Amino acid sequence: MPSRSSQERLTELLDPATTVLLTVECQQGVVGPDSALPELAAAARSSGALDNIARLVAAAHGSGVQVMHAVAESRPDGRGGNRNARLFRAAARLPVQQHTGSTAVRVAAPIEVADEDLVVRRLHGLSPLAGTDVDPLLRNLGCRTLVVTGVSANIAIPNAVFDAVNLGYTAVVPADAIAGVPAEYTPAMVRNTLALVATVTTTDAVLGGWKRPRRQGTGQGAATPA
Repeated sequence: MPSRSSQERLTELLDPATTVLLTVECQQGVVGPDSALPELAAAARSSGALDNIARLVAAAHGSGVQVMHAVAESRPDGRGGNRNARLFRAAARLPVQQHTGSTAVRVAAPIEVADEDLVVRRLHGLSPLAGTDVDPLLRNLGCRTLVVTGVSANIAIPNAVFDAVNLGYTAVVPADAIAGVPAEYTPAMVRNTLALVATVTTTDAVLGGWKRPRRQGTGQGAATPA
């Protein structure tokens, strides 16, 4: 359980007026029952990460925190997609394809998408931020703190955190709301990598931060990252 002072600091970071909750690749073709990556889907579900993401999304909706869903997809003809890494070539051979407009690229249950949520889709790369609409949207929203959740802890999550930090955002990672494979890799990566650049916390601590009263004057008039 976090100390009172650390919870207070987290609460200040998580001001709903300047915080965005990002879900990364929480789509049916990745974490759903018919996933192209069944081992990753099983890890997201058995670890409780997917349920925790759903809890965070529901709480964000109730607290006035903007939710953004980053979805990776491809055209059926592959046009514009990467071919410059082994991962991309392997993904092109998978039996389930993340094709634009298919059920595979819909946000997966139990996560609920509200009308006010933003869904950002990308056709290229490894990161939900680099070369996508995420950064300008965050700036227009007045975001200072980005809460990063989803999959995978192997690739997209560290990419998202590094890019967020490089762009001037404060990254918050609920470690029980991300997943990767093998299961033991995720905590090691969090401890040895993400903890150096992000505020690592838990789902319950974030939920507590959105419930706690704030000191007057915090989070008001904050400038967007440079």
